Amino acid sequence: MAYQPLAEAASTTYDFYNITHNNAVAEMDGEANLLVEVIDLGAQVQFKFTNNSTSSLTDVYFDDGTLLGIASITDSGLGVAFSAGGSPPNLPGGNTASPSFVTTAGFLADSDPAASPNGVSNGEWVAITFDLLSGKTYADTIAALSLPNGGGAGDLRIGVHVQSFAGGYSESFINNPAPVPEAETYAMMLAGLGLVGWAARRRRQSC
Repeated sequence: MAYQPLAEAASTTYDFYNITHNNAVAEMDGEANLLVEVIDLGAQVQFKFTNNSTSSLTDVYFDDGTLLGIASITDSGLGVAFSAGGSPPNLPGGNTASPSFVTTAGFLADSDPAASPNGVSNGEWVAITFDLLSGKTYADTIAALSLPNGGGAGDLRIGVHVQSFAGGYSESFINNPAPVPEAETYAMMLAGLGLVGWAARRRRQSC
């Protein structure tokens, strides 16, 4: 029998927006460097967090949605250590979101003491795998993340707390409801812009 490669799991990536505004440089750093990849595992969904910054992602929170409970936590290895639960029990500054970000009971994880050294920094990752509610699917989870992010019935928000920005600042972030475009989409967008520019130049030359 010919070798059949395993199908690649579906995944969708999201970035984050700042809600605490403690420091403008830290805010821009986090918004540029924090990502979560949401991966289809069948009856489970995995949330894989990366941070391409020297700051430290130390706490992860989930607000409502299609999730049943944390099944496992894995990480990139030495330098990252997370456990289910955590302190504080709600996203720091979550009350400044509109409406307030309220962590669903048991839907949080944080880095083990000491917090910052065991958090996620440049080149590291932590992945939190959830069981899905009965009858729910990966597509339902993506749909919940793509809702207006208003904290209403049925939607899902992801919050992260990040420490050790330059100057010692910390910030909190919530996922943007729109996914990050795939590389192919970026390429198509750039190609489209190039064609528009070419057409505009042709029109000017023909005048």
